[in-house]
Amino acid sequence: MTTTTGTAGTDRPAGHRKQHAPSLVRTATGRTVSRLQGGYRKDSPAAVAAVARLRREVGRDAHASPTNWGLDHLEALTELRECRNAEDEDPTRHLVAGGQRQQEAREDREDRAVHLAVTLWALHQQSLRDEPMHVPGWSLGRSVRRLAEEKSSGPGLPTQRTGDEEAQESTGYTSVEDVSAAIRKRFVRIGTSSDLETLGRRLREMVLLLRGARIPLDYSDLADQIYGWQYETGRVEVRRRWGRDFHRVHRSGRWEEGGTGAGDDTGSPAGSPIGSDASAAVDAD
Repeated sequence: MTTTTGTAGTDRPAGHRKQHAPSLVRTATGRTVSRLQGGYRKDSPAAVAAVARLRREVGRDAHASPTNWGLDHLEALTELRECRNAEDEDPTRHLVAGGQRQQEAREDREDRAVHLAVTLWALHQQSLRDEPMHVPGWSLGRSVRRLAEEKSSGPGLPTQRTGDEEAQESTGYTSVEDVSAAIRKRFVRIGTSSDLETLGRRLREMVLLLRGARIPLDYSDLADQIYGWQYETGRVEVRRRWGRDFHRVHRSGRWEEGGTGAGDDTGSPAGSPIGSDASAAVDAD
C-alpha cells in the first residue's frame, strides 16, 4: 500500500491522492538502492564500502545511531523532504494545535521506513554481483510465494510425480496448498508483527532466505509499505496487499534489472531459521 502526506503533518492513504505521485520514501529508497546496486555489481570500491556500511546498520535506528550519520539514503530523503516543505510552505501550519508534533512524527516514520528498507537490501545483495536483488514489481508477497514454491519439495518426499504435479511443472504454477508450509508460517509471522522492531527482525530473517534462493524484492515498494504499516489503518491495507500478492498466480521466469521478469503478468506496480542462511553472519565483502 502506498501512503501520502499532506500539510500540517497529515497522512492519507494512496487512494486520496493522484496515483502517479510517488511517496518520498519510495523515491528516496529507489534512488539510493538503484545507484548503489549498479556500482556494487560493477565492484566499484565506493559502492562496495557503502553497502558494507549499510549492512552494519541493520537493526539500528535511523539517526539515533551516530554510526549511520552521513549515509546516502538519509541524505536523499532529507533533500526530497526539503523540496516538499518548500512546495507546501504555509506560515500558519505550525500554529495548528499539534502541527509541529505531527510533522515530526511523520518524518520519524519516513526515516524508519527508508532506513529499514535500504539496510535490508544491502543484506540481500551481499556478495551477489551477477543478479540484482532489488527489482521493481517483485512485491513481498510475490517473492515469498516464489520462495515457498522452491522450498515445496525436499528430502524424504515422494519422488514419483502425480499428474497434478506434472501439470504444475508444465505451466510454471504451484498451488498455494502445495507450497512450503514452513515459509508460509514465516510469512504469517511477518504479518502478525505487533511493533516495528519485531517486523524488522522477521523481515530480516526472510531476506536472508530470499538471498539464499536468489529471489529479488522491490525495496521501493517495501519501504512504502513499512511506512504505511506504522499507522493502524495503514497496517490493515499493507497486510491485505501482502496476502493478495502471495495468493496471486505468478508465471515462472527470471528477472532483469529495471524489469519485472520474463512472463510477468502480475500487474504489480513498479515502484508500488530454515537453512544455514537464516543464521549467517553479516560480513563485509
